[in-house]
Amino acid sequence: MSTAGRELLLVEDDAAFRKVYGGLLRDAGFEVAEAVDRPSASAAIDARSYPVVLLDLMLPPDGTVEAGLAQLREIVSRHPRSKVVVASGAGDTRNLLQAVRGGAYDFLTKPIDPDVLLIVVERAMTKHALETRIETLQSELAERHPEVTMVGESASFRACVSIAEKVASSDLPVLLTGENGTGKELMARTVHERSRRAKSKFVAINCGALPEQLAESILFGHEKGAFTGATKKHPGLFVEADGGTLFLDEVGDMPLPLQVKVLRALESGEILPVGADESKYVDVRLVSATNRDLDRAQTDGAFREDLYWRLKGAEIELPPLRERLDDIPLLARHFLNQAAHLAAEHGIKRLSRGAEEALLAHPWPGNLRELKHEMQRATVMAGDEPEIAAEDLSFVAKRRAPRTGAPTTLGDKVEALERQEIRAALAAHDDNRTHAAQALGLSRQGLLKKIDRYGLNEP
Repeated sequence: MSTAGRELLLVEDDAAFRKVYGGLLRDAGFEVAEAVDRPSASAAIDARSYPVVLLDLMLPPDGTVEAGLAQLREIVSRHPRSKVVVASGAGDTRNLLQAVRGGAYDFLTKPIDPDVLLIVVERAMTKHALETRIETLQSELAERHPEVTMVGESASFRACVSIAEKVASSDLPVLLTGENGTGKELMARTVHERSRRAKSKFVAINCGALPEQLAESILFGHEKGAFTGATKKHPGLFVEADGGTLFLDEVGDMPLPLQVKVLRALESGEILPVGADESKYVDVRLVSATNRDLDRAQTDGAFREDLYWRLKGAEIELPPLRERLDDIPLLARHFLNQAAHLAAEHGIKRLSRGAEEALLAHPWPGNLRELKHEMQRATVMAGDEPEIAAEDLSFVAKRRAPRTGAPTTLGDKVEALERQEIRAALAAHDDNRTHAAQALGLSRQGLLKKIDRYGLNEP
């Protein structure tokens, strides 16, 4: 089995553990490098960036948790894509919590269950590979098409991109369908930027926002004096997009009289401005989009069948965000990076495990648009905290009843441990929130948010 791209660093001072874990991982097809203390670990990490680092918190020469956490933060800071899995003895719940807050991908308690070790490392390796691939694709796309950034690696989304890439080089009309907020205009821009028309204009108009009495003039232009208020000549959007791409968003809302004229323009390439005696020839590639069921609209007499078949040279149905679960964390980080430019004083945030699980569980009725706005809001709500917590998300209830039963996910485990540690810290400091926050390594604001979230307001 090839180990290319499956390298990891095992940092463990106990020779017996190192032999057992290293052998288990090598048998599973991983290429394992080893370090036995902090200096050798730092040297190995300085020499190269490992996709996964399995890090024991208690290492020589000092053997302190504080030094282990400091090394964790250093690794995360210098190699943000590396997935650091920390290991510590059973019962060190506070240390594990601090490790997760410090950027650890996951934590394991010693002695480590072999099956759990392989599952966690495989999952971390897969996530690293996915994020690396996404970053490469984004860099290539940004270099070739700086106006377009498509983010996603799910099968349904990549199938849409594949169709867009195939039809981009032709002049075939493209019809984009799907729910509101699924990224139809961004996909239209992708088709344009990858076509021979990329150096010409991309012109967009929302047909649902066209005033019916002015719609023809806006699309096809008008002559001076053609109607009351026409004080000067206007070329129209078809002429403006000549040689490029015209994007008709919400085309299903186009008035029926206008549909006849758009059909003629598509069939002949000719347009007749309002008030003009002679038609004009334009070379326009048409991309349209709708969230309406055009088949039903035809049956209801609201949309012309002949226009539908002219628009549907190639149809791309964009999947809703709830069907792109693998893409949600990637998209969230992408939008967090964008949000940092809008709220520079807060910096770029990272997602906590609880926030990521909340994002995956949310149905996203507003799709990409909702996620983008949610990340902008969460960046502000998190304030000076370095990561987005679940309670920073608007759709997560501010007060949640403590979960019952054994925790099943990492987010559940972290919440259970946090609740336990916060209770203990508050009790130890006579409910002094400032002192408890200092003991827990949190800001006072961060502690208050967690107290509110876990319903721990009673002394």
